[in-house]
Amino acid sequence: MRVFTNPILPGFYPDPSICRVGEDYYLVNSTFAYFPGVPVWHSRDLVNWEQIGHVLERESQLPLEGTHHSGGIFAPTIRYHEGIFYMITTNIGCGGNFYVTATNPAGPWSDPIVLDEAIGIDPSLFFDDDGKAYYIGTKEKDKSISRYWGDNVIYVREIDLEQGKLVGEEYVVWEGSCRETIWAEGPHLYKKDGYYYVMISEGGTCHEHAITIARSENLLGPYESFRCNPILTHRHLGNHNDIQNVGHGDLVQTQNGEWWMVLLASRPYEGYYNMGRETFLVPVTWEDGWPIVNEGKGLVEEIGVAPNLPEFKVLPEDTCEHFMREELDYKWMALRGPKESFCSLKDREGYLRLQLRTETIKEFATPSLIVRRQQHKDFNANTMMEFMPQSENEVAGLVLMQNDAYHFRFEYIMEGQKNYLRLTKCEKGQDEIINEVPFEGNKVYLRAVATGQHLDFYYGVTPSKVSKLAENIDASILSTNKADGFVGTCIGMYASSNGKASQNYADFKWFEYSGR
Repeated sequence: MRVFTNPILPGFYPDPSICRVGEDYYLVNSTFAYFPGVPVWHSRDLVNWEQIGHVLERESQLPLEGTHHSGGIFAPTIRYHEGIFYMITTNIGCGGNFYVTATNPAGPWSDPIVLDEAIGIDPSLFFDDDGKAYYIGTKEKDKSISRYWGDNVIYVREIDLEQGKLVGEEYVVWEGSCRETIWAEGPHLYKKDGYYYVMISEGGTCHEHAITIARSENLLGPYESFRCNPILTHRHLGNHNDIQNVGHGDLVQTQNGEWWMVLLASRPYEGYYNMGRETFLVPVTWEDGWPIVNEGKGLVEEIGVAPNLPEFKVLPEDTCEHFMREELDYKWMALRGPKESFCSLKDREGYLRLQLRTETIKEFATPSLIVRRQQHKDFNANTMMEFMPQSENEVAGLVLMQNDAYHFRFEYIMEGQKNYLRLTKCEKGQDEIINEVPFEGNKVYLRAVATGQHLDFYYGVTPSKVSKLAENIDASILSTNKADGFVGTCIGMYASSNGKASQNYADFKWFEYSGR
């Protein structure tokens, strides 16, 4: 008997959606304002996943200019029908609801087909037995009848995927399981044994999050709410449970007849959620025509019995990136635009070069920033940088980032004709200098060490000879509890000329991230 460990995708990988094609499984996640958007994962055992690309990797697919950190891409759904993969999602603030298609999930994917008439967020697709396709989404009630903030409805409408538009009437099929459900969202539509099922999330994205379900013999309703709703939540377990914020699930049936659910949840530590919402896996059985999640327990567990599928071997991720390849690994992200506009692996062999851009990470723009997700409560993040500031506006270094207003910047700077290494904490958009020390030379080693919610920062000329810049710094500003929003902490490399044009650049020899 094989077991697996949750989360199956650690770090900021929220809103999972899944589909099966034969023996292959494909999964996607939300990416909000990060670029490229919507990672595509492949597995054959539902436990071990390999990223094979991104759905949205061109600017024509993913306009994000001026988007808030937690705007952009919300809740993608992936489906497969008659040789074509569909990914449907919402671009908050830059285009609304749209879908793209591909014959290969690794890409390339088409340019967006925008559904101007599709109101609301969190769209999903369903293909019925007669070949018709349906759009299901969530939207706020009309203001004339809305009773409170988050008073949503789930609606269904036929969609013509060849013409790229919704057709026919709109049908409100559910408002949620409670008398005054808040934030009914993230709907998916399924069919099993003659019943149509609408599965949604309720309660918002934090502690009260839950998954509920309703069914009908008619796709357009009326739908009967399951008497035992919610089918999954951890909101009754208190604030100290190891897994919280459980919600936003999607169901898949294996080729062996088993049912499983992928969903999001958070792993708090010391009361905070720095890693954001991650992807988890739970078994599902059916009883009297209703799904039972993790029968006999009803919870998401850290250790579970693996699906009855052959093990899928995936190479372990390199802890140290030496920048020797022609392209960056899929884990690296930029903000609101392609990284190719400011970074290069070719200008200097064996180095990642970041051009100093005028934009900063405190703006809703595309700064010279390359980051990866935090995936462990305890971790080390290290980099070796070559950089010499030529004026007081030029900076480069290491960043730990929740969003534009909540982050740490460990930078090499110039001030008053002298050079310094400076650690800055940004909270509520206000900078506070934690410490700074004089530094000379163009080569500097930077290290951040996290032990729970405590951060230590080190510097030196080489990794073997370091000094401590700051210790026991509170890391909780990197949690959504304080920073708000929907993303998780990301860590990486940054360079800026702070509003003034510059030809300068920073070269990074390597970047190492390792959990402890």
